[in-house]
Amino acid sequence: MTVLYGIDRLLADPVLRRPLQGKRVALVAHPASVTAKLKHSLDALIDCGLNVTSAFGPQHGLKGDKQDNMVETEDEVDPVYKIPVFSLYGQVRRPSGQMLSTADVFLFDLQDLGCRIYTFVTTLLYLLEAAHGTGKAVWVLDRPNPVGRPIEGTSLLAGQESFVGAGPMPMRHGLTLGEMGHWFIKHFNLDVDYRVIEMQGWQPEDEGHGWPLSRIWINPSPNAANVNMARAYAGTVMLEGATLSEGRGTTRPLEVLFGAPDIEAKAVLAEMKRSAPAWLHGCALRECWFTPTFHKHAGTLCSGLMIHAEGTFYKHHAFRPWRLQALAFKAIRNLYPDYEIWRDFPYEYEFERLAIDVINGGPALREWVDDNSAMPADLEAFASADEAVWAATIKPFLLY
Repeated sequence: MTVLYGIDRLLADPVLRRPLQGKRVALVAHPASVTAKLKHSLDALIDCGLNVTSAFGPQHGLKGDKQDNMVETEDEVDPVYKIPVFSLYGQVRRPSGQMLSTADVFLFDLQDLGCRIYTFVTTLLYLLEAAHGTGKAVWVLDRPNPVGRPIEGTSLLAGQESFVGAGPMPMRHGLTLGEMGHWFIKHFNLDVDYRVIEMQGWQPEDEGHGWPLSRIWINPSPNAANVNMARAYAGTVMLEGATLSEGRGTTRPLEVLFGAPDIEAKAVLAEMKRSAPAWLHGCALRECWFTPTFHKHAGTLCSGLMIHAEGTFYKHHAFRPWRLQALAFKAIRNLYPDYEIWRDFPYEYEFERLAIDVINGGPALREWVDDNSAMPADLEAFASADEAVWAATIKPFLLY
């Protein structure tokens, strides 16, 4: 059975659309915002007779053409529909009053990856905060969390909020964006006319473990090429805060545990197996070589480890990518004590804190890696405590 997303149900049911009649409608979308028949949501909503008066693009743009972080998109006018297309990753990341004035109801139709750092989560919060107290309505046209319900990572600390840290949640949050919106409204005490158009037939424990096998994968951002990447991302995204390559400039970005010209991957894997073998469960790791065409180590042969969280190698509840990536960092630190792992550069508009700390919502993971006396059990203790708290927190907000 084909799983119907929020956009599919809205288009199919005139009763669901009735509150939109006579209203000015805006759409927040990207390339993966398509119907079951692969028609883009902007075209589909206009074709069904709704008065779409503006559109919004998140990070990477409505067209999804921007490759890296902090590569901004400019506002434009849609060449077909002649409506304004506003960038929420350009001059602003929060919708301005002028942007909000273009519509009465904002339809949010973004495919997420189920990871706190994937910025569409924060874009939803910023839209809800902008709509707070204005009478503007926000509807999430819900889509799957492609990695399902597993929760993993330490929770973001108070004061560590950023564009990749919307609130006190762990790296893998286990929610759909529709569910996340309900939590945002409760947690931040927001006054918003909020509604979720729920999916039909989505079962996070089905064979796809979050991603419905009946639906086509379309990149929600340029480097999110497949479900394997989505599953690995809650770990491999930490490489953005490291000098090690995450595989940008190759055909499999963010599916490698690391790559570097001056590290022996085979030795790192052996050290990982020695120190915390349970953290390698649920996937296969394969030694690989690659030469990035751009980004870190461009033009240089790198030794790395490829993650295969797919096929018969994948065990949904055993695979823990955040721990896996942490363990790779720890193994590198053990084998190469003086290696400069942490990348010091502006990351997602944060100029003071180290990128790895911004990514993790605090310094705990970095400090654990760099502490020679710290053991896997130490990281396990404080991560598992945060995970248990989050699991209890979100239980009332689950829709599926």
